[in-house]
Amino acid sequence: MPLNVFLELVEIKAKTASVVPFLLGMGFSLFYFHSINWSLAIIFFVAMLLFNMAVDMLDNYNDYNHAVDKQNYKQKTNIIGRENLSPRLVLTLLVTFSAVAALLGLWLVYRAGWPVLWMGAFCFAIGILYSSGPHPISSLPFGELASGFTMGFMIVLLSVYLNSYQSFTWTWANLWRIFIIALPDELWISNLMLANNICDAQEDENNHRKTIVHFIGKKNALVAFSVKNVLAFVMIIISPLLRIAPWTVWLSLTILPFTYRQNKLLIQKQVKKETFICGVKILLVGSLAQMVTYWLGMLI
Repeated sequence: MPLNVFLELVEIKAKTASVVPFLLGMGFSLFYFHSINWSLAIIFFVAMLLFNMAVDMLDNYNDYNHAVDKQNYKQKTNIIGRENLSPRLVLTLLVTFSAVAALLGLWLVYRAGWPVLWMGAFCFAIGILYSSGPHPISSLPFGELASGFTMGFMIVLLSVYLNSYQSFTWTWANLWRIFIIALPDELWISNLMLANNICDAQEDENNHRKTIVHFIGKKNALVAFSVKNVLAFVMIIISPLLRIAPWTVWLSLTILPFTYRQNKLLIQKQVKKETFICGVKILLVGSLAQMVTYWLGMLI
């Protein structure tokens, strides 16, 4: 399998959605709990990345096998059919990646305790059920919530816990602080899926996938997309006021004009090859801006 095909199969361009929350969690642990455990952080990063790639392969694998539109989607759109990949090879790769990630996760449980097992099991379950079973999460109206919460919040929470488990306490106050910090990423990640579902509305209908767009319509889905972008910046503004982020995160507000332009482009036209990239750009630029300016505050 050529490298460029493999990278598309695992959707490498979307890995910002997991890497940035991981780094943001490390930053919060250092800023608020004054703690980083490098060995645990590195192992978690590898396990997280492997499982993330496995989930994306599983998504493509299941979409290929369950496609109703066999002429266009299965053979011309899905990467397995389009690139004439062996489904057996894809299945072997995703099982191998998942198994290695699980073994690394068990090592983290041994080092940091049972909370890692429960959090990891939840993430594994969502990852597998996202595109598997008779009613995969990705084809249901709460797909955006599941993906945003798991990648935007749970990865941050796991990263914070593994870097500060010696002093971390399970209180609602701590969970609320982490939730506020993670919420911009959570909203942008869920918006990435929402943008995809908006652009794929007709294709999803043809393949009997009833996403949130099926129930609320494109117009309301676009309103939700815009509202979540606004709410993400509101969370960034209030986080230093709550003393859970350095003041430097306010520098990320400089990307507001960029976000507005990308938001406007999607509202004007919902074409997968032309404007889905708007959701990708907002996630990439927004999450990187928040993470970089967060770490910047600890360096100056």
